[in-house]
Amino acid sequence: MHVIALCGGAPPAPPFLFAIAAARLQGERISVEAEELVVRLFHAEGRSLVRLARLFVDDRDAAEDIVQEAFLRLARHAGRIDSDDRAPAYLRSIVLNLARDHNRRGLVSLRHHAASGREVDVGDDSADQLVRSEEHRRVIDAVRGLPARQRDCVTLRYFEELPIEGIATTLGLSANSVKTHLQRAMATLDRTLAEQP
Repeated sequence: MHVIALCGGAPPAPPFLFAIAAARLQGERISVEAEELVVRLFHAEGRSLVRLARLFVDDRDAAEDIVQEAFLRLARHAGRIDSDDRAPAYLRSIVLNLARDHNRRGLVSLRHHAASGREVDVGDDSADQLVRSEEHRRVIDAVRGLPARQRDCVTLRYFEELPIEGIATTLGLSANSVKTHLQRAMATLDRTLAEQP
């Protein structure tokens, strides 16, 4: 709870901090350092992660829930991260896996918090604008139809603008594998989009 006390005049504490506090009450060991890392990453990466999740799920609330869950999982497993520099890649990986699970299971939402008080302001963000455009909608639908690894590589490269090395770190692949997935994905997308009216 020490982070909440430090907020002072800052915006309300992110709801995942309450989930961390609840997990501690249930006996989970989440270090102060892990909590501080999660808060720092939230401020640095939160909006970007919601945009990433939105490229995989149609429901903005579900995207926000996925990101909330990703931060909570990071807090629970922060000890597995070799260095703080690897934490953003670990978070992106969690978001991708949760989004994939969400779509696979057809979940309505991972909702376990009230919709009010969401800490990630995704108002009228670029992912929403992208989805509204019919041309971009066709591209996103085609990307969503790719095999999982190809879709992940394309999304991270062209929507999140990560370098090949960043994608490899996020997905736990070699740089050559990332390049291969990207080449195959682009060939498939060219065919798919050429066939559409």
